[in-house]
Order: sequence, then C-alpha cells, then structure tokens
Amino acid sequence: MEITVKNFSELTTIELHDLLQLRSEVFVVEQKCVYQDIDGKDLNALHVIGTKEGKIVAYTRCFKPGYYFSEAAIGRVVVLESERKFGYGHDIMKASKKAIKNRFATESIKLSAQTYLIKFYQSHGFEPIGEEYLEDGIPHIAMITT
Repeated sequence: MEITVKNFSELTTIELHDLLQLRSEVFVVEQKCVYQDIDGKDLNALHVIGTKEGKIVAYTRCFKPGYYFSEAAIGRVVVLESERKFGYGHDIMKASKKAIKNRFATESIKLSAQTYLIKFYQSHGFEPIGEEYLEDGIPHIAMITT
C-alpha cells in the first residue's frame, strides 16, 4: 500500500470521490449507521490516503491542535473490508501519527474510538479517557496518546 498525505486543496476530484465513497461504504452501509459524513471539516483536514493498485483502501483525516480538540486529532479511520487482513489499519495509523508530528509539530493526539477497537488504538499508544458514550448510535470512547 502506498500512502500519501494531502491538504484538501491538493486532492483531485477522483481522490475526493473515492475517499468519500470508501467512508460511505464502511461507516454508512457496512456499519448500518445513518449520519452526516460530509460535515464541512474535510476542508480543514490533512488527508492520509492509502492506495493499492490505484484504489483507495485505507484513509484517515487529521486536524491540527485546537481545531477539533485541544490536541491534534485523527478521525474517519477506515480500511476497506476486503483489505483489513493485510494490516493496513496499522499502516495508516502509523502514517497519520507521523503526518501529525511532521505537519503540526506535536505527538499529543486525541480521537473518538469505537469501543470495540480500543485494543487496536492502544497498540498505537492511545489510552481511553472518560466514559463511554454513543456517537451516531455506536458506542465510542475518547482516547489520547500517552
């Protein structure tokens, strides 16, 4: 998998279409969650895109400190279902943390994790904080790098 990091203005129309399609395929269709994915925040995000044979198979969006949380943030972490067996979730998280360090000069990162993925995020240095909550009908917990 090849990883690129782009600001919104650097995305091609095809990349934007494909990353929105991947997010919709996983978060709306696979997880059966009706929510407003296009929330206006993509314009201010750093987009970390994993491609394989020209197709987007993994993705995150990252934010500078103070935009989403007081810490930098990672969100919309997604891997195409058929590609999860290759460990691309780990690759895209490592690349996202590196992009935040390089672009925003911080290693303090917060995210809102689906609770079934706590161990996955712990393997990347995140620890749960606070209480579990529902976000779009799915159990989540805030996690921060330690």
